[in-house]
Amino acid sequence: MLSNDVRTPCSPEECAVELKDYRARESECRRTEDLLRLLPGGGGAALDVGAREGHFSRLLADRYARVVALDLEKPAFEHPNVDCVQGDASALEFADDSFDLVFCAEVLEHIPTPLLGKACAELGRVSRSHLLIGVPYRQDTRLGRSTCYSCGGKNPPWGHVNSFDEQRLMVLFPGYEVVNTSFVGESDETTNFLAAFLMDLAGNPYGTYTQDEPCVHCGKLLLAPPARSVFQKVCTRLGFYASQATRALKGRHPNWIHMLLRKRER
Repeated sequence: MLSNDVRTPCSPEECAVELKDYRARESECRRTEDLLRLLPGGGGAALDVGAREGHFSRLLADRYARVVALDLEKPAFEHPNVDCVQGDASALEFADDSFDLVFCAEVLEHIPTPLLGKACAELGRVSRSHLLIGVPYRQDTRLGRSTCYSCGGKNPPWGHVNSFDEQRLMVLFPGYEVVNTSFVGESDETTNFLAAFLMDLAGNPYGTYTQDEPCVHCGKLLLAPPARSVFQKVCTRLGFYASQATRALKGRHPNWIHMLLRKRER
């Protein structure tokens, strides 16, 4: 039986602590360093899309005279050179060519797929010069997915509903040319149809149930899975073996792709 306890989102203070710990990880420090390395020389104005606690907004403020930190909920931090605003990446309330740089990391993988093209068009519209994009690289979103025990729907890990490689990014930003591409981290995480099917039968016991992102189907927070039956335990073991076979065949790949883009001359 499922517990009657309903998980609630973390408080702003708890979220801030969790994000601070997350940013302090060695892998995240490497990713931050790489994104900063790719930044163009600096300038007047930058837009940080998906600013969250302001980690990158503050760093951008070292190079740009004015930074706008945008998120679906108004970011709750203060900085003398940063303006915090509420907004939607798929409907930005800025004029064309408003920013020297539009910075967007850890965002595009979360945008509902039907809105992804519109959001990317908006990012390109408000930039007069450069875009800096950071997304997971070739993530297999079947691995680590969860089952919503409110509606029964299957959820990708961490709310990552989109997967990217170089070609897809270029299709999403047709008015831009690549200045630099960089890869960070390494992973062998992948699976296959059979393994994913078996894990679904097993109830996806190793999904990302601690994520703050709600179910992509019903919008409710994910609940921890109940105890597995003997049948589900067998499916789990078989799914694990099937996934391991694919990992051995495909090898390793980067975790993240960072791409600096420049607007083409009109």
